Amino acid sequence: MKVLYLFGPNLGALGRRDPALYGSATLVEIMAGVERRAEELGHEVVWRQSDHEGELVAWLLGAADEGAGAVVLNPGALAHYSYALRDAIEACGLPVLEVHMSNVHAREPFRRRSVTAEACRGSIIGLGAGGYHLALEAMAWITG
Repeated sequence: MKVLYLFGPNLGALGRRDPALYGSATLVEIMAGVERRAEELGHEVVWRQSDHEGELVAWLLGAADEGAGAVVLNPGALAHYSYALRDAIEACGLPVLEVHMSNVHAREPFRRRSVTAEACRGSIIGLGAGGYHLALEAMAWITG
């Protein structure tokens, strides 16, 4: 199965953005590990990062046409207010898992609600970079 990983605003700064909260690994390093595990499982991983909401929406809406069978999404701060992204999740026709590296429920009050998670099949929260690996494993359960 082809799994599309999408990363929203500021996630391209992993490794230098608040390492105490997000760790010191860059997004490239994290995804290299996910890609190795995907290969072991017989899956293909494609990933993209953008700081622009519209680009994430377009990627979600085009995911099935590109042959993706599932999507792993970390929308970053867009999770808390982007109804456009939420609508694209609903419209993409694929199972979507939302992942957040930090425990958003233990942070500022505005981070405790995700409008995008409400449209997703499930969420993985607070497990650092391991959440992206768990999302790959979870796809076997979700997609059967």
